[in-house]
Amino acid sequence: MTYDVLIAGGGPVGLFLACELRLAGVSVLLLEKNATSSAPLKSGWMGARGLNFPSTEAFYRRGLLGEVKAASFGWMAGGERPGMEFKGDGSTPPSSAPRFAGHFAGIMLDASKVDFSGQKWIVPGPSVGGGMVSLEALEDVLAERAKELGVEIHMSQEVTGLSETADGVSVQTGDGHFHARWLVGCDGGRSSVRRLAGFEFEGTEPELTGYMATVEFEDLAGLAPGFNLTPRGLYTHGPAPGRIGVVDFDGGRFDRTSEITLENLERMLQHVSGTEVKLKSVQVATSYTDRARQATTYRRGSIFLAGDAAHVHSPFGGQGMNTGLGDAMNLGWKLAATIKGWAPDDLLDTYTTERHPIGEWVLNWTRAQVAIVRPDPHARAMAAVIRDLIATKDGTNYFVEKISGVAMKYDLGEEHPLVGRSAPDFELEDGKRLGVLLRDGRGLWLDFTANESLKALCEGRQDRLWYFSSHAKDEKGLAALLVRPDGFVAWATDAKLEKAGAEQSVKRWFGDANIQ
Repeated sequence: MTYDVLIAGGGPVGLFLACELRLAGVSVLLLEKNATSSAPLKSGWMGARGLNFPSTEAFYRRGLLGEVKAASFGWMAGGERPGMEFKGDGSTPPSSAPRFAGHFAGIMLDASKVDFSGQKWIVPGPSVGGGMVSLEALEDVLAERAKELGVEIHMSQEVTGLSETADGVSVQTGDGHFHARWLVGCDGGRSSVRRLAGFEFEGTEPELTGYMATVEFEDLAGLAPGFNLTPRGLYTHGPAPGRIGVVDFDGGRFDRTSEITLENLERMLQHVSGTEVKLKSVQVATSYTDRARQATTYRRGSIFLAGDAAHVHSPFGGQGMNTGLGDAMNLGWKLAATIKGWAPDDLLDTYTTERHPIGEWVLNWTRAQVAIVRPDPHARAMAAVIRDLIATKDGTNYFVEKISGVAMKYDLGEEHPLVGRSAPDFELEDGKRLGVLLRDGRGLWLDFTANESLKALCEGRQDRLWYFSSHAKDEKGLAALLVRPDGFVAWATDAKLEKAGAEQSVKRWFGDANIQ
């Protein structure tokens, strides 16, 4: 069988991309090298990952946010009391502690200083917020949706070879051979697809080895909770009991295939924390480095990269999985449009032009944090400057807007300030919200003026774009907006502006109308 798309990698990015493609009606085969999705490093607090605003918006727009929230450890409200509220044994901070809004290089961001009132295009609603969820729980939610949509999933199938053919890509695994029109590598930082397809992967070498572990303490010896930047580096303690992290500036020399021993972990934690903490046992432990590399392009012919296969970096700031989910949301509808035959000629090229700058920013954002964590006087001086900046409301808002994804914008070449941003979740007259109108994966004309000329632009494109006319509770001076299937605004006009360019924007993103 020749599939439309073959996806290598069954993590959150591969699963979410598979769901996006099946929602559009194309055939998908997903190959995952592991025999099961369960693993100690994916479950519980060891597998915890933060979800930022674009990720929660993506899940909300596809009807998955309720399941994701139910599986989370804690959620950050975006309303009157912003900040993370944790649930679970031992993870609830004392009422006197600042409400958590993230961190930069271990310097905490106080949610009481967060103020999004200056963000004109944020409309309070179900998707305004973020949360912490384990990889295993998120994969379970996405795998269940993928199966409902008809994604074919094969476990224990690692890609060992590939070749491009006249009509697509042939892939070899240990005991199988598969063929598809398109291949997407979502197979992690050590991607086989990236290596076999010959993608260039440029960047910087590591300075450190980081360790995360769940341990049993013999003596806490004054080990402080939370993120702690010290003269010797960075360590973390919590939010769950026994969860620790420590950074060793060893040039990334630790052999990550070697066992992480109790003695070595205890020695590093004592050194960085400046305490005499004693460990009784280590339940599970893993390591990482700050190697920061990015594919120079996300596409070579019929082969794409997404997630860690396209960009790797340290986990500082928690941007990795979110960036990968954004890749999947951006690529899914564009690849499906090409397969269905209505995509404009250059639509697939916009995947790299839109997502590559986001990945590049993430690499630099993590590099900046590593520079501040270094155990030297220059880094300590920079950390003091950053701490003073974060202590101000403007400083906190700057960092929160960056790490939360609120400030993210694609350069789509349009003048209106809303174009390229995530569409506000307008509440309409009948109680519906804009995000819910995107659940079937089509784009949306949202018209606040019942303009017949805009409605006519949907004719012959109803399979990919639908028209909805209604007033909203707060229209923010808009007359109409064109929203892509990924929820980003492609065109907008204010009531005072003429509607020039609407037809060109529809053709640019939704192709020619079907000819009857």
